[in-house]
Amino acid sequence: MLYRENGQFKTSYRADLQIFPILQDRWTILALLAFAFLVVPSFASDYYFRAILIPFLIMALAALGVNILVGYCGQISLGSGAFMAVGAYGAYNFFVRIPDMPLVPALILGGLCATAFGIVFGLPSLRVKGLYLAVATLAAQFFADWMFLRIKWLVNDSPSGSVSVNGLQVFGLPIESGVSKYWFCLTVLCIVALLAKNLVRSAIGREWMAIRDMDVAAAVIGIRPVYAKLTAFAVSSFIVGMAGALWAFVYLGAWEPAAFNVDVSFRLLFMVIIGGLGSITGAFFGAAFIVVLPIFLNQFLPFAASLVGLSVSTEAASHAELMIFGALIVWFLIVEPHGLAKLWSTGKQKLRLWPFPH
Repeated sequence: MLYRENGQFKTSYRADLQIFPILQDRWTILALLAFAFLVVPSFASDYYFRAILIPFLIMALAALGVNILVGYCGQISLGSGAFMAVGAYGAYNFFVRIPDMPLVPALILGGLCATAFGIVFGLPSLRVKGLYLAVATLAAQFFADWMFLRIKWLVNDSPSGSVSVNGLQVFGLPIESGVSKYWFCLTVLCIVALLAKNLVRSAIGREWMAIRDMDVAAAVIGIRPVYAKLTAFAVSSFIVGMAGALWAFVYLGAWEPAAFNVDVSFRLLFMVIIGGLGSITGAFFGAAFIVVLPIFLNQFLPFAASLVGLSVSTEAASHAELMIFGALIVWFLIVEPHGLAKLWSTGKQKLRLWPFPH
């Protein structure tokens, strides 16, 4: 009874196609946005901004891009870290080589560099799929590592590939404090999430899902697999590239190619699987699970050991954190293979009849 759309009539086709057609959803989203923009900056410390909130927002953006490719189009990718690296170094080159280059256009141009890179390495998807496509996209990871270590022009002639940026500004406002970085990342994430939600509901989004479900049948009814797959790679790479630029510029400040190694690609894939394939909301759930849980375990394990009179070293706590984290991922995939977004959808469905029995 708490989540019923009774009495909410739609009098036009446009109203029926709203992103959030149910009034409760609209109010919930508005409340979450107000909480994120107004309440969180008032109470969170600088540590929470830099260690938890900013990484969560950027990783949620990257997971959103990966979900478009993997969840909506069904193209397995293990090269997301490479797309992030191309976006970061592309934005860096535009930022340092063009005088007075604004931050936002540099991020967009970095995303476009990642788009071109993603289309090139998305060409194998026209011939192979499944595990073979995953291996083909993994080649992008190794190529990016080689490119940014060997081609010195791309890293501004840095011997190790390490670069840095400073003096970030958006419309004349400095982006230096934790609060300003948080607001900037949150704004970018909200805009991209809204655009992505509209995109997957459009004609091209339906083409992606048709290719994911059965590419042969999709081709029979007139959908062009070449166009659908390459546009999915392009859009996904653009979003992931922008996330990589934000990760480098806003979160790290100084970075090297190892900051975007293959571990980042696996983490993003885990975020999508745990959060829920083919779900915009799942990207947020998956990012929260992967980013927040290790920090929670790192703080909770020594505290739990002290309650029973045990002393846990930092190294032992780190190993235990990895084992528990891995076990939780396996357990969760067994219990709910459709991800946290499915649990959220099931919970909303149960609220429609609560408190009556189901």
